Parts: sequence; structure tokens; C-alpha cells
Amino acid sequence: MRTFDVRDVVKAPDELLARTDNPRHRAILTNFRRHALLEVSGRWQEILTPRMVVDRPVYRINENGRSVHLTGLDEIGKFYQDIADRGLNVFGPIEERIAIADWGLAIESLFGNYLPGHVLAAQGEDVDDPDAWYQLTHYMASFWPYDEDCRLIGEHIYEDAASRTIEKLRPEQVVTPAMAARILTPLID
Repeated sequence: MRTFDVRDVVKAPDELLARTDNPRHRAILTNFRRHALLEVSGRWQEILTPRMVVDRPVYRINENGRSVHLTGLDEIGKFYQDIADRGLNVFGPIEERIAIADWGLAIESLFGNYLPGHVLAAQGEDVDDPDAWYQLTHYMASFWPYDEDCRLIGEHIYEDAASRTIEKLRPEQVVTPAMAARILTPLID
């Protein structure tokens, strides 16, 4: 099993930034990079600011056979708060390809999520220990449109449900939200 390494949250955007000269594309990538680091660090409130997102963003999240549609800062803030409160914000790409255009980003990822067994069991997954931590690995495609000021308009996320695999993590493999915040905070600014 290839495990998600929290330090790789911005590996692909950093590689693309290094070879991108277009000022608009650089601004979009910089916004996306900061967004990813803040989300995984549990600092989601810093995402929902006029500098980062439009006044009424729209998120479409299609995962595990469910489709969630969130509109506006309040709904999206509650979504982020729930993820952070339950300690489910340690996730990111194991492999990732990003395409940049004037409209925004298209991303394909082999994604890893660190989740406790009881969360997976509640999603209908077969786990042997509800108190253990697992890595959910799955392919995701997402589209991130940006406005004329390079602020996020929304996230449109689509999971390949047939690609889902779940493997128990050894205790030394688990990265907690607090650990992720310590590792990623120096990369944010």
C-alpha cells in the first residue's frame, strides 16, 4: 500500500508553479496551494475570506455514492467545521495531475484519506476495528473554477467509487490533524 504523505499536499501545485509564467495561472495556483494547506491544517476559516473565495461559492461533492451540494459561506463553513471537529481533515494526493487554464484547474488524483474505523463503518465499509485508523484510497477528479480576481468560485469533486480500497494503518503511520498542522504550517506562508 502506498500511503498518503501529508507533505505531498502541495507537491503537484509547487511543481506546476515552478514552470508557470502566466500571472493569472500563477495566482490561481497560489490560491489553490494555500487552500489545500489550510484545509489539511484545520485552518479552514482562513479559506472562507474575500481574498480566497467569491461571496457565494458553490461546492459539488460526489463521493461514496452521495452527492452533496453546498452554496454560500455558511453552508461550506459548516461542512469544513464538521470535518475538522471529527478529525477527518488529513487527506490529499498520493499521485496528482493538474491542468491550469484561465478558467481554473482540472485535477485528477489518487487520493488518500486517513479515517477512523467507526467513520468507515458508518459509511457501510467492512472494517475489523472501529477504533483503528485506516487509509481510504480512491481516484478523484475535481474542477476548481476561479473568478476574474483569481478567487475560488467552487469545488466540483467526483469520486471513482469502484476504485475505493481501505487498508488499516499501523499506529506509526497515522498522521493526526495536530501533526498535520505542525508539519504544514511552515509551508502556508
